[in-house]
Amino acid sequence: MNKVVLIGRLTKDPELKFTPGNGTAVASFTIAVDRRFSKDSQKEADFIPIVVWGKQAESTANYMSKGKLIGISGRIQTRSYDAKDGTKRYVTEVIAEEVQFLEWGGANNRSADNFGGNSAPGGFGDQGYGEDITPIDDGDIPF
Repeated sequence: MNKVVLIGRLTKDPELKFTPGNGTAVASFTIAVDRRFSKDSQKEADFIPIVVWGKQAESTANYMSKGKLIGISGRIQTRSYDAKDGTKRYVTEVIAEEVQFLEWGGANNRSADNFGGNSAPGGFGDQGYGEDITPIDDGDIPF
């Protein structure tokens, strides 16, 4: 089984390209994923390259930007290529199958205000709810 789920922040704006011929969109970017740390050690991060295809690639490039929090679900893939200097290079990257925008914003300068919340982390208000979502008290549910 090859499945990976990551939550991290974009280290730069996604780079959107289109394949020659059929023009399929492909976005590539790197996310910084925090490592767990003990109380007496410094916080560390891993920098994971991500590749997204199709409509999700276009949406990611349009709505996500450097520093925004994003969730990725996909698979790890390795490949190699011959560099211009004649050496063989190896690449390990995550091919995203599902992308979740955990914070909004990007090239079109849209903020979470355009999507029913304010610009607090996760794109929701101080209570963690959007304007169109009403919280319920589930304390009386018998299960």
